[in-house]
Amino acid sequence: MMKALQNRTTIRRYKGDDVSEELLNGLLEQAARTQTMGNLQLYSVVVTRDERQKRRLAPAHFNQPMATQAPVVLTICADFRRTTLWAEQRKANPGYDNFLSFMNATTDALLYTQTFCCLAEEAGLGYCFLGTTIYNAQQVIDVLELPTLVLPVATITLGWPDENPALSDRLPLEAFVHDEVYRDYTPVKIDDFYAAKEDLAVNKAFVAENKKETLAQVYTDVRYTKAANEAMSEALLKALRQQGFV
Repeated sequence: MMKALQNRTTIRRYKGDDVSEELLNGLLEQAARTQTMGNLQLYSVVVTRDERQKRRLAPAHFNQPMATQAPVVLTICADFRRTTLWAEQRKANPGYDNFLSFMNATTDALLYTQTFCCLAEEAGLGYCFLGTTIYNAQQVIDVLELPTLVLPVATITLGWPDENPALSDRLPLEAFVHDEVYRDYTPVKIDDFYAAKEDLAVNKAFVAENKKETLAQVYTDVRYTKAANEAMSEALLKALRQQGFV
């Protein structure tokens, strides 16, 4: 498992071979051994194999090719509905229509997602985590017909790899580990921690292509802008209200 993690890459191109139901269900079941809040397993997984359904989901993921090319698309949802219905049917009075419950369910769902990804990679499968899920949650909710107290938080495209991409760069350990208390970053440390990333040829080309002065400007001015973040935040809050978490 450690070797698989050390060599982990994001796979965006897949072979035409299917992922058997037996293999997929085995991985989904194994992943359920991950830790969860109160052992409630506050998540659900919607499996999408149908080509038409994948095409319906694709716009929510900005029509990235792997969203339709992958043989399997998994949408992992924060789910307090199942637990709430169980409580109501057992003469209990649930109070999980709130933001804290959403955060608990989201934590469970993301822990499950990471465990599944590790298991899938160990089985030789490739995957891509689509962060677009929470950007366009309402579109996903509509396509998958998600009821109240269920909200999508992660999407995984899954299949047999048809590419062998290079490893992505990572910040050094000292950049994110703090001993005993949080030790804020000095300008010198920021320069040191980001030097290797900024010096990569691919990132220098990224800066040039976007006609920016620094790599940070590409992220703030092009990829993840303030205006887009605020608009998508409002859309996510609206979806949280509609799904009964706020």
